[in-house]
Amino acid sequence: MLQLKPGFILREIAGETVVIPSGTELDVNMMITLNDTGAFLWKHIANGIEREMLISLLLSEYDANEKTATEAVDAFVAQLRENGFLL
Repeated sequence: MLQLKPGFILREIAGETVVIPSGTELDVNMMITLNDTGAFLWKHIANGIEREMLISLLLSEYDANEKTATEAVDAFVAQLRENGFLL
């Protein structure tokens, strides 16, 4: 199950979708900007989700083939892991 660590808030600021730290995670280096696909994935991971379901949701939302959707999800999840956003 993919789950985000607590302490991050998704907001739209000046037309950009950003994730900002809150509470004890007040490290401005952990502020990130997301594109539309990243924001879509973040919102679903925020609720806790299995990788396969996330790929399925991406396929239903965007015009992509399974290989592209799988690669996009895996790359996004890898970046979240590397940057300490996932439990």
